[in-house]
Amino acid sequence: MKINQIEKEKTGLPSNPNENVQYDENKLEDIYLAGGCFWGLEAYMSRIYGVFDVTSGYANGNTENPSYEDLIYKNSGHAETVHVKYDPERVTLEVLLDYYFKVIDPTSLNKQGNDRGVQYRTGIYYVNEGDKAVIDEKIKSVQLAYSKPVVVEVEPLKHYYLAEEYHQDYLEKNPNGYCHIDLFTVEDVVIKKEWYPKPSDADLKEKLTEIQYEVTQNNNTERAFSNAYWDNFEPGLYVDVATGEPLFSSKDKFESGCGWPSFSKPISPEVVTYVQDTSFNMVRTEVRSRAGDSHLGHVFEDGPLELGGLRFCINSASIEFIPLEEMTQRGYGYLVHIIE
Repeated sequence: MKINQIEKEKTGLPSNPNENVQYDENKLEDIYLAGGCFWGLEAYMSRIYGVFDVTSGYANGNTENPSYEDLIYKNSGHAETVHVKYDPERVTLEVLLDYYFKVIDPTSLNKQGNDRGVQYRTGIYYVNEGDKAVIDEKIKSVQLAYSKPVVVEVEPLKHYYLAEEYHQDYLEKNPNGYCHIDLFTVEDVVIKKEWYPKPSDADLKEKLTEIQYEVTQNNNTERAFSNAYWDNFEPGLYVDVATGEPLFSSKDKFESGCGWPSFSKPISPEVVTYVQDTSFNMVRTEVRSRAGDSHLGHVFEDGPLELGGLRFCINSASIEFIPLEEMTQRGYGYLVHIIE
């Protein structure tokens, strides 16, 4: 079975997790990103948890105080750029760049989406010299995924001029306006595999109960209706019992009647992998965790259509539930906004 989740109709704009967050402006840091038309990039970056503010402007050109017409008609050399002010205690530069590279083609020169021209080039402009090493490392890792060269410009910020007022928060004012970015991809939170390394087999045997080890490491299945979470609907996060990697949200859990925890989707597509399972004379799609390669359960196409049409049937023995009120103290504060 090929996993193609049936998408619900998405209208308007994604919600902004930063709306009610209290930020200490003395602790904020800055990065400047160019990625095609700044209308979409501004709306997208502003919806990453930990981002205080985003503005649209013109960076690293050849003239002072350019207008939009100077970029379009007078070859001023500026890039349409967004200024991102963020709280490094809530989101790191590395993670911001992960989000950025989700929505640009880094091998496309002077073109993103339908927009062509030098003003639509991709670029990362920094004001903190210490950021360059992080940016260079990210460019290196991105290049590994492409056969063509990555052409994202990396430079110190020479200058940045705010764009005209009608460009600021353009999509907030015009929700159906042009945007080359699928803004809803911001809801697929960045969870990095290296944050959740898999323990050795000896450590797993020490850490896990017998049933947890048998299910996660030997592909066994627990009994229906007699497991820890099949009827738990408290708000919180479900993580891989072996590594702690976040896998599922209570917001996506539903009662399926099967006797095991059922979810409409993982917390982010990247945290699970899929394997064809032909055991017991059946053809099923097995679901495994990414970082720990733990057996989790199976996914079926008989879930509620209004939730996307899929049912992730997961063993309680494969997951640990982290209540909402404990998430921050246990290191999952960066995900609280998607549970609340």
